[in-house]
Amino acid sequence: MAVKDSDGISAPRPGEWDGRVLSAGYVADYKPFNFVDGEGVRCSLYVSGCPFKCPGCYNAAAQSFRYGKPYTPELEERIMDDLAQPYVAGLSLVGGEPMLSAPILLPLVRRVRERFGDAKDIWIWSGYTYEQLLAEQADKRELLEACDVLVDGPFIKRLYHHDLAFRGSSNQRIIDLRLSRDDAGQLLPEPALWSSGRRDTESSVEFVQPAAPRS
Repeated sequence: MAVKDSDGISAPRPGEWDGRVLSAGYVADYKPFNFVDGEGVRCSLYVSGCPFKCPGCYNAAAQSFRYGKPYTPELEERIMDDLAQPYVAGLSLVGGEPMLSAPILLPLVRRVRERFGDAKDIWIWSGYTYEQLLAEQADKRELLEACDVLVDGPFIKRLYHHDLAFRGSSNQRIIDLRLSRDDAGQLLPEPALWSSGRRDTESSVEFVQPAAPRS
């Protein structure tokens, strides 16, 4: 069982939480055409289940793996149709903990890539840090590699600030996964921070040091 750190957040060992076991295939909500979860017009899927249990979590009800409704083929078709709208920038995967919903999200993101290529970007939020995800199971790695932007790290209540864009606390980073790869397309040990509106340019890339481990 994961221990709690000094902020009361569960801190799992690498590979301790397995979405293939934990996920019940439920989603808390689906919000198309919003401007909150990332840059531009987004289609946001809120998955259920998060054992990090961050104190002060804004979506605490979705910590249960059986909160909301089962993810269905009908919902997936609706998401795909909504993403096809020309004014939609992309898909946002929010939680809950999306990395533990890989069993339902991987087929979705594969379809998005197959149909839209890089024309629609994919943002994902996770209580895991980027560095932790590099050491996690293959399904989490595949989901990470399919996304364009990662907002990483748990919500820490004492670090909350109301004017942080797309994140709740200052420990969380917005990472540009497109610019965090080597020439072979493999994710680098040190990620590059996302910059609003950059869209694949390599100017002013800021590389960040790995986050300090939680104690």
